[in-house]
Amino acid sequence: MKLSGDLQAFEGRIGHRFKDPELLVRALTHGSISSATRPDNQRLEFLGDRVLGLVMSETLLRADPDAPEGTLAPRYNALVRKETCADVARQVDLGTVLKLGRSEMKTGGRRKQALLGDAMEAVIAAVYLDAGLNAARKMILTLWGDRIDTVEEDARDPKTALQEWAQARKMPPPTYVETGREGPDHAPVFTIRAELSNGHSATATAPSKRVAEQSAARALLKQLESKT
Repeated sequence: MKLSGDLQAFEGRIGHRFKDPELLVRALTHGSISSATRPDNQRLEFLGDRVLGLVMSETLLRADPDAPEGTLAPRYNALVRKETCADVARQVDLGTVLKLGRSEMKTGGRRKQALLGDAMEAVIAAVYLDAGLNAARKMILTLWGDRIDTVEEDARDPKTALQEWAQARKMPPPTYVETGREGPDHAPVFTIRAELSNGHSATATAPSKRVAEQSAARALLKQLESKT
């Protein structure tokens, strides 16, 4: 099987050439377009999540040999959460090669955080099955890059951090307003605006209210930091 030009370009972006190209095709196949002869990426996603977890656990332990579990856990969670996987997926333009059904494409599936995060985990599994743990580790550490070095500042819950920012300035807690909801009932996408009493606000979109609120809080924090 020979990969198309766009998939070959994607191989270049993730830094791995597949000996078995079908693994990559499967990793990029969403359930909305799967069939009896074209399996989706759910099983690979399951495996990739575990491979990512192992690599990040090893990396964090080596980076800080004296850190207790209570310190390592939030760092780990920040690195393996779906939001981070989706960010990495956007970094390598995974959405442009994701294979989706018509309904998912119509509802913006190539931009959905859950789909991108799942597919990134599936790609990790595909590399692991194609070339082993060392190849998967190399790709993960390269793509996650500076996120690993700066994980300490990303590990805190952004909603808590935003509330603490407001309290330190004797302001009321931030509010979160749902400004939009799209997609089918089984796969809604929420748009949330985080607001402060001083008029500053930021908006984010995600497949769950909780994740959208966290993303909006994080975006607002970055906005506030840029003004200081």
